[in-house]
Amino acid sequence: MLHLNELALPGTDHLLDMADLLRTLVSQGRLDLDTAEQISALRRSASGDSAKLHPLEFIAGQSLQDLSRPGKKLDLEALSRWLAAEADQPYYRIDPLKINVAAVTPLMSFAFAQRHKILAVEVNEREATIASAQPFLRSWEANLTHVLKREIRRVVASPADIQRYSVEFYRLARSVTGANASDQKNSSIGNFEQLLNLGSMGQEPDANDAHVVNIVDWLFQYAFEQRASDIHIEPRRESGTVRLRIDGVLHTVYSFPLQVAVAVVSRLKTLGRMNVAEKRKPQDGRVKTKSPQGNEIELRLSTLPTAFGEKMVMRIFDPDVLLRTFDKLGFSSEDQRRWQNMVQQPNGIVLVTGPTGSGKTTTLYTTLKQLATPEVNVCTIEDPIEMVEDSFNQMQVQHNIDLNFASGIRALMRQDPDIIMIGEIRDLETAEMAIQAALTGHLVLSTLHTNDAPSSVSRLIELGVPAYLIKATVLGVMAQRLVRTLCVHCKEPAEVDADAWSELTKPWNAPLPTHAHRPVGCPECRETGYRGRAGVYELMPLTDTLKPLVQADIDLNALRRQAYKEGMHSLRLSGAQKVGAGLTTIEEVLRVTPTSQQA
Repeated sequence: MLHLNELALPGTDHLLDMADLLRTLVSQGRLDLDTAEQISALRRSASGDSAKLHPLEFIAGQSLQDLSRPGKKLDLEALSRWLAAEADQPYYRIDPLKINVAAVTPLMSFAFAQRHKILAVEVNEREATIASAQPFLRSWEANLTHVLKREIRRVVASPADIQRYSVEFYRLARSVTGANASDQKNSSIGNFEQLLNLGSMGQEPDANDAHVVNIVDWLFQYAFEQRASDIHIEPRRESGTVRLRIDGVLHTVYSFPLQVAVAVVSRLKTLGRMNVAEKRKPQDGRVKTKSPQGNEIELRLSTLPTAFGEKMVMRIFDPDVLLRTFDKLGFSSEDQRRWQNMVQQPNGIVLVTGPTGSGKTTTLYTTLKQLATPEVNVCTIEDPIEMVEDSFNQMQVQHNIDLNFASGIRALMRQDPDIIMIGEIRDLETAEMAIQAALTGHLVLSTLHTNDAPSSVSRLIELGVPAYLIKATVLGVMAQRLVRTLCVHCKEPAEVDADAWSELTKPWNAPLPTHAHRPVGCPECRETGYRGRAGVYELMPLTDTLKPLVQADIDLNALRRQAYKEGMHSLRLSGAQKVGAGLTTIEEVLRVTPTSQQA
């Protein structure tokens, strides 16, 4: 069997040759001879951009089956890994989330990187890791070793990734340097005493400067590409940090000089129609933009004055969320049946409960979208409106003109509504208006912040709602959480840890599942083993047998026990069903769900 490194003469520079690559692939049984000859002929007749493609990109572009791995293709990822093994160099998948762009771009000029088709991906005191797709070219090594005064660690990466990220990394670094160059004297806007003067900083880079505009564009595009739900820009003493929340977990992406971070926040405030000069008060805004695929995406902006300047968080709302079905959200058929029974009643209150970021709004929007037929009038009052939707009438709370939830519901009641959605029940006045709406023949959907479904009843009692009104109006409560789901491309069957399973399912002691899986990590999930999230649910319809237990001095454990007897599954048991179906892991369910109460 032939190997590529046997074709490279020791001590010589050797560009990859298409004929050598094809001959080696044929010899190793990954391609047949006829196909190799066809590719060779295609390459000889290629012109324009096709002729300039790296040989691996050209082969990958033919969408060929890998004969040594039935059902798999010789794509660029597989070919790059193969090349790394042939050259006896480590394979490196470039994940921009894990690369310190500010540290690696100064190691060499963009011109040098482009000329030799290389990219620095890691650096420490001792060595620099350089990615290349030409493992037998060595002419640049000595030069770089001399300049950097570090050892060179060579790795092989995909040629397409090297080209793409070279351009992106250097463009970003150039924008940051350009924005920063406008003010070098102002790097110590750091301590709290200076916070109140931030609004009058005359020296920060202009928010409309082309460099700052580039940075903001890169930030949006990057966040959409990485499937982020939130972007955080956080000022620190000497720098500003950018973090993305992906599948519920925050990842640090970049560190800007502090004055650049200030300019980026100013640019975003301008886009969100916020007061750029006001840096001492929290503000809210929204921005509509398009993803690289052309989908319209809405971002909700929020600023907060901190010790080192303004922190901004942008929550990304993907309109595709509104098109999801209940089973896509993670509802089992039993959950879906019980939920539909609650929300298809003509009047009453249905509550969704859980912490911030547990998917309550998505569940309510999906439900309203289904209920909003031409025959009914659906009205919402929200703080703020999370996603704008054509099929219902949405109103936003505005505290500056005394339009709060309670006064908003009062106004909605005069709008002949059938279904009302209240963003959140926070106080007695809002709860009383919701109850009034339910008693006068409307279906009311709302959210509460409690740990589980039974606790919602005690929360209403704590707010001051009489028990008899809860019994008369509340149809049911659903608690929910979001768990990360295993990546379908790389998950592997695994045995279940009996102790962890027992902890998850107590006190039910469910039998050990036969189809559990574990996370592995692959390019599709950025080596995390998880991709996307799904809900776990605890549904408690307020049945005739539960209503007598709703008292001013409520015994929550008695209510919970009776609900379990009537078929309510705890959040952990709901999560255990997803573990048994191979959708997530025990660790993930334990991470996001509260301890199951004893039945």
